[in-house]
Amino acid sequence: MKLWYFDLEKFKLQKGFQFSFIGQGATGEKYIHLCEITEVVPEKKLQYSWKYKGYVGTSLVTFELFKEARKTRLKLTHEGLETFDQHNPDFASANFEAGWTELIGNLLRVHLEGK
Repeated sequence: MKLWYFDLEKFKLQKGFQFSFIGQGATGEKYIHLCEITEVVPEKKLQYSWKYKGYVGTSLVTFELFKEARKTRLKLTHEGLETFDQHNPDFASANFEAGWTELIGNLLRVHLEGK
């Protein structure tokens, strides 16, 4: 994840490992994301909590890998978005969808293709 995800200083696939990064919302506001790995199943599943420093709410991000013939399918689930301040436009579900589309559909794809 250090190679294609947000700018992570350190990252370990280990339950209880905490990591953070700074991300920018659609309004230009910068947010400190605080995450803690809650589950690791090697080569199958990674799950971590996701919250913002100074803001109410905690969500859960899950990456699951499934072998399908000669390919691997990735399923991403981000639950608990409703726990964030729904009056803040940066926490709108459409913004999360756009962010994950960029990360998975572009950055990860480019990384895997070696470009």
